[in-house]
Amino acid sequence: MAKEYDDIPGTFVFDADRSREGYHLNMFCISLRLAENRAAFAADAEGYMGKYPMTDEQRQAVRDRAWNGMLELGGNIYYTAKLAANDGITFQELAATMSGMESEEYREMMVNGGRSIEGNRYKNEWENK
Repeated sequence: MAKEYDDIPGTFVFDADRSREGYHLNMFCISLRLAENRAAFAADAEGYMGKYPMTDEQRQAVRDRAWNGMLELGGNIYYTAKLAANDGITFQELAATMSGMESEEYREMMVNGGRSIEGNRYKNEWENK
């Protein structure tokens, strides 16, 4: 079902529906906070993912490290960041990648107050650009 906030560009609002859709993906990601789970995942990624009844799309997003794809499939940024940390990616690097920017470029934007709201409120603002 389409929601009014689906028109926000560059993000996927994590609402109750996305929470339900991404439950198993998020449980997989948060499990990586424990060293023994990170070791098990490193030893046999497919076998470890098999413990979580994720969809095929979610599993492929994990394999591909498709960060925005994981969010679209119900992932929560704070949970998927555990997978990024497992890969040695800082949160700043992750946010930059997800924004299509280099890490320092992203940092500079944030230090200077973040992305301008102008032209970024609704996707329909981009239609004629």
